[in-house]
Amino acid sequence: MDKTLKKLIFLIIPTIMLVAIPVFGAKMNLIKDNERLGLPEMLHPADNQPTNDKVELGRKLFMDRRLSHNNTFSCAMCHVPEQGFAVNEIATAIGIEGRTNRRNAPTLLNVGFYKNFFHDGREFSLEDQVIGPLVTHNEMGNPSVGYVVNKIHTLSDYDGLFEKAFDGNGANLQRLNQAIAVYQRSLQSGNSKFDRWYYGKESSALNANEVNGFKIFTGKAKCVTCHTFEQKSALFTDQKFHNLGVGWKRLNKVSDKNTITITVAPGETYEVDADHINKSAEAIQNDVGRFEVTEDPADRWLYRTPTLRNVAITGPYMHDGSLFTLEEVVDFYNKGGEENPLKDPLINPLGLVEQEKKDLVSFLKALTGSNVKRLAREARSAYTGSDYINTQEPENTK
Repeated sequence: MDKTLKKLIFLIIPTIMLVAIPVFGAKMNLIKDNERLGLPEMLHPADNQPTNDKVELGRKLFMDRRLSHNNTFSCAMCHVPEQGFAVNEIATAIGIEGRTNRRNAPTLLNVGFYKNFFHDGREFSLEDQVIGPLVTHNEMGNPSVGYVVNKIHTLSDYDGLFEKAFDGNGANLQRLNQAIAVYQRSLQSGNSKFDRWYYGKESSALNANEVNGFKIFTGKAKCVTCHTFEQKSALFTDQKFHNLGVGWKRLNKVSDKNTITITVAPGETYEVDADHINKSAEAIQNDVGRFEVTEDPADRWLYRTPTLRNVAITGPYMHDGSLFTLEEVVDFYNKGGEENPLKDPLINPLGLVEQEKKDLVSFLKALTGSNVKRLAREARSAYTGSDYINTQEPENTK
């Protein structure tokens, strides 16, 4: 997309929506027991135990555009509730004023189970993770964290809310981080078709293609090597970092094409002079993954293994959003990733035939949690103040 057009879109839409101010007090609960099937126990910091008041406050902050420098951009604009708390339409995230990011915005569903945060694992707690997006120039763009806290003190609709959630203590950086972190940990989503079949012992929960896909996942395709699961719970991630070749290719590919294919609508493409695109678009930003954290040359182009829970609704995929469908992802792994000097030795050609690839995709689609629509409605109730329990529709889990 032309850089000017991209910026125009992301300036107009937030301005239209600016009048919506998150409210406080809509009825909400923490994760329900019947939605936890297949999930491990959530561990909370000793100094930040969850309460409904903290979750409500964190949700309000998460949805509030006024936490950005120009009052137009909220956490929920990169982690859209109705899109699996990711962004399905664009490969990499876009911040305030259309500022480009180099990486894809990952889903926040089940984010509280991670040991490290961001694609390169540079943060170690959700509380600390909150700070980065608030002050990063191409995300929410605030000049400092103190600026954000001071702004909250000037917003009358926050009067008493921090005090209610934190035993009479007002807003400061620590409590801002804690409230948002508690809300993010409440975004737990289990009880998928797979969970009911594997952990709930419902033999009819998966169909024949999905069952065969599971066999391929754990067998021929060896997906389970990195996307692990346990006998009592499954996160479908080893919480480690791997080089698949995606990052290396992005920086090292050379094209001799004079035109670039642009998709303007589903199934509608045009060939555009490459020179026009190169002059109007930003250059690809350097990204060497985990190396930027550790400065160990062996960590170049390593990125964290993401969870596969809700993978069908949280594309596009890879750290750069370069693969838009699960079929593309399976094809990528089937060919053995992208060759490069540091490619993970676990990544090799799989030799899957067409039906096996289809069955594997069917299994991946069976990992969608039963409560994703409820969690999205719950987030949006921050704007409407509605009681989401009384307005909810049944989840489609079949």
